[in-house]
Formats: sequence, structure tokens, C-alpha cells
Amino acid sequence: MQGICHCGRVTWKLDTPPESVTACNCTLCRRYGVLWAYGYIGHDIHTSGETTSYRRPDGGTIDFHFCQTCGCVTHYVATVPEADGRHWTAVNLRLTEPEAIADLPIDHFDGLDSFDDLPRDSRRVSDMWF
Repeated sequence: MQGICHCGRVTWKLDTPPESVTACNCTLCRRYGVLWAYGYIGHDIHTSGETTSYRRPDGGTIDFHFCQTCGCVTHYVATVPEADGRHWTAVNLRLTEPEAIADLPIDHFDGLDSFDDLPRDSRRVSDMWF
């Protein structure tokens, strides 16, 4: 599965198709309107093209990456590696074709208040995609 920004200068490739997508309500994700799928940069997630990144001013643990030209949010990368040296990463599934992910269930994550996974309901990406 792959995604591409609006201008085509930044792409990502996800080696293993996701079984679900994550919608987060944190102060950043809700503004970006992203749907995330996860893996590890350089292992099962590969990116190409030049991006710029943003880290929360309070020293957040994630760098959000954007295309330098069109501004699309392409992915994020954890700032601290895991014990095995890999960096947890998420790609923005809104940059892929809707048909490829339309039937995937949506996992809701409360990144605003509790920092908990919320119970899955019956909604799918096609229920949210306009």
C-alpha cells in the first residue's frame, strides 16, 4: 500500500496492509484530520521525498512530517527508538486511494484526555470519508 502527497513529491509505502485505521482526537491529529496505520520506519514503512517536521513545543515524543511544497501530513516518527533501535512510525492513510481502505474498521484513540484506546464501534473508513 502506498500514499502520495498532493503535489507528488513525498510518498510512503507500507509493506503490510493494515487491519484497521486509527483516528485520534489529540490536539494535533484532530486538526490534521489524519487516519493512521503503524509500523517502523525503514523496516515495514518506507518514505521518499523531502519533508519538514513539527514537534510539540513541550518536547513531544513524535515528529510529524509534512511535504515541504504542498503541506500534506505524510507520517510521524517517534523521537526515541524502542529497545531494538527501531522508531515507531505511522503513515497518514488519507494519502492513499479511498477504495484501498474503505472497508477497514476505525479504532478510536483518546489522545486528548485519557490516552486510552476506546472500544471499537461498527464504523468503517467509508463512514467517515467524504
